[in-house]
Amino acid sequence: MAEIKLEQATKRLGDAPLGRLLLSLSLPGVASMITMALYNIIDTFWVARLGYRAIAALTIVLPYHVLIIAIGAGTGIGVSALTSRRFGEGDIEATNRVAGQIFPLTGLLGSISLAAAVFFPRPILTLCGATPDIMDYATQYLVTIGFGAPFVIFSIAANNLLRGSGDAIRPMIFMITATIINIILDPFMIFGISFFPEMGVRGAALATVISQLCGAGLSFYYIVAHKSAYRIKLPHLRPNLPVLHDIYRVGFPAMIMETTESITFALFNYVLSAFGSLAIAAAGLAIRIADLAFMPMFGVAQGLLPIVGFSFGAQLWDRLWRAIKLASVSLALTLGIATVALIVFSPQVITIFSDDPELMAIAVPAMRITISTLALVGPTILFATAFQGLSKGKEAMILSLLRQLVFFVPLLLLLPRIWGINGVWLSIPATDILGFIVAGLWLFREYKLQQQKGV
Repeated sequence: MAEIKLEQATKRLGDAPLGRLLLSLSLPGVASMITMALYNIIDTFWVARLGYRAIAALTIVLPYHVLIIAIGAGTGIGVSALTSRRFGEGDIEATNRVAGQIFPLTGLLGSISLAAAVFFPRPILTLCGATPDIMDYATQYLVTIGFGAPFVIFSIAANNLLRGSGDAIRPMIFMITATIINIILDPFMIFGISFFPEMGVRGAALATVISQLCGAGLSFYYIVAHKSAYRIKLPHLRPNLPVLHDIYRVGFPAMIMETTESITFALFNYVLSAFGSLAIAAAGLAIRIADLAFMPMFGVAQGLLPIVGFSFGAQLWDRLWRAIKLASVSLALTLGIATVALIVFSPQVITIFSDDPELMAIAVPAMRITISTLALVGPTILFATAFQGLSKGKEAMILSLLRQLVFFVPLLLLLPRIWGINGVWLSIPATDILGFIVAGLWLFREYKLQQQKGV
């Protein structure tokens, strides 16, 4: 029965019409990633009522949050790519063995992440560019949000595991449920409504932790209760070094890619801190709003990855490259429309959070400049996803390191010396353009190499 269910769950990865399949796998992922973006946006909406310093404090903590996502995403991508490949090969026992590894992995990684936030908050925040006037707010938020790290890592890994089997609906449901809980709890715990104590910034963090716990609990129950396509047993939970090696052969480069983003984000905040906490708050607003357009890119990537992985395992080469092309072109067009809308209505959107004239004067140009190249970022992410699905995680990592370290860091350090704070914003689209060109040429080279091999 398990074999029949697994076959039914994954058969469409190899024979369903590509357009319909990409939509069915990507739209739930897009909804899930928008939901993830809403975690930060909802917190910011309510915390903005406490003043711009509170917004700046949440922005300073973002590199830690990105790092936690990096750990979960790296593990999840490795598991998803490997399970989808095992599905394509038809090896059921190996698939379940891979799936069982997420439990010891996320337990260990989550505990380390929690300990770092609780025992070393001020060194972390100093590295992230916290100014003295926001240090107390930021410490409250970081220490509290750290208790949610194990739940975030497990949720991301488990949801990627489910997507690897072709199930994109349940992860979406779990994410949306957790976000609704966060939406409900935020005002009560921040402002002390009803029987809740007034906790301010700490309340925003605690509401998020509770919602993350609920999301992780739903994923855990769905997997261990045998309601998914997997049939994980106790022996599958035992750490298996060869399987872990295969997981992180793809997943570790992805983790490094996301970790590098966390480091460069911390550097971004550090450079901004020279312009004061008001500039950090403005960046926080611009980034959170842009996330509503940016995060869906990862949803499409999540939809593309199992198709590429399955097609690679089943040697369906034409289907593999058609899927990459269709997803990249469609995402670029969609993001182009979103970019125009956000640029035109930037003042109105930012006013939803704060109508402080000083903050608006910085946040509006920040948002318009930083989102100007979204249409290029989407395909760039999919190009890296294609390498991950082809089990070429090293190539995906190199592309990310080129973008973040070779392009972004020098531009971030150079352009502000020429154009001041606008140079900080300009470093982002300049990096996006260079990253798109290099990633596109590299993937085209991979396509030509495969053509020469006759595949």
